[in-house]
Amino acid sequence: QIQVPMITKVQKIVEIPQVEIVEQEVQVPVQKHRHIPMVSVVQRIIEVPQVEFVDRIVEVPVQRQVQVPMITKQQRTVEIPQVELVDEIVQVPVQKQVQVPMITKQQRMVEIPQVEFVDRVVEVPVQKQ
Repeated sequence: QIQVPMITKVQKIVEIPQVEIVEQEVQVPVQKHRHIPMVSVVQRIIEVPQVEFVDRIVEVPVQRQVQVPMITKQQRTVEIPQVELVDEIVQVPVQKQVQVPMITKQQRMVEIPQVEFVDRVVEVPVQKQ
């Protein structure tokens, strides 16, 4: 037999240290900064680009009308030669080996009962009325 160890649970009280947070209010003086914008006028010389139009002559190809032939489909009957296979049965002599039973004759004596009829004449008297 094999012994298997058993796991047992035991309850135990453990002390865990806790962190306590203490808040304090401290007054901090607030300083406000204000920016006041100053407007100043300065003159500058700027080069402004001028738009110039340049005409270019481009040759455009002339469109011509060309007649395109129209393709039409026509059905026609075409005779296709057919190959006809004719089977001809030819008798081929087959040589067979056949076993022929051989008949033998035996004589034996058999007694056949015969019925023999013997006629007897019996006189029967006739009665007259």
